[in-house]
Amino acid sequence: MRRTLFPALLAWLCCAGALAQNAPDPTVTVGFYEFPPYSWTDDDGKPRGSILALTERLLRHAGYRGEYRSLPGARLYAGLQDGSVQLWAGAGGKTELVGHTYEARHSMGDLSLALYHRQDTPPPQIPEGLRGKGIIVITGYSYWKQVNDLLADPAMGISTHRTSTHASALEMLLRKRGDYLLDYQAPVEQTRKALGLSPLPFTVLQHIQLRLIASRHAAGGQQLLDQLDRAFEELQAAGEKMQVD
Repeated sequence: MRRTLFPALLAWLCCAGALAQNAPDPTVTVGFYEFPPYSWTDDDGKPRGSILALTERLLRHAGYRGEYRSLPGARLYAGLQDGSVQLWAGAGGKTELVGHTYEARHSMGDLSLALYHRQDTPPPQIPEGLRGKGIIVITGYSYWKQVNDLLADPAMGISTHRTSTHASALEMLLRKRGDYLLDYQAPVEQTRKALGLSPLPFTVLQHIQLRLIASRHAAGGQQLLDQLDRAFEELQAAGEKMQVD
């Protein structure tokens, strides 16, 4: 019996090893919102963008693969708050996510929030120069608490004009349907160049670091982030570029 049992056990172990080798990498649900050039959905419905490409590189190196879901900002935050979204490559330090997320040690790049104005409009003295002014904002974007508080302060008398795209926001500004445009610099500059518009003056309000952010409410969130931090360090040590443009 021993003679027949050992070959059978050996065959089973070899079969199990082959199955393990052929098993797909575990998936991680990665949320993102439409924020070109960092993240967007192309015409074929596929996720694109520099931050998503870098995220997938890190996941693959750590033995995972991403399943990407495009979500409005509020739904993305809600997913991180309940664990239905495991990972987001975005802005660290969001007030809404305090206590609900872990943040990676390493920054994947920088983001600038800017206030644009026309050539015929002088740069504002902030905050007093915004009193009684009209500010164009992008629907679905969540700005930072200090900025949101300023926009909502009744004593400032600021009017907000909402639009859905960077192109329409630039058009509104140039047609004087608002005094200033509050928007992130990279997507505005990409849109401006695509439209063939001349450079616009702006004032940078905040510099923001992009990081991987994992939900505390998804099983193994801290372990996942630790593995991705190690992947970042290993790839960087191997000479790979780990910062988005």
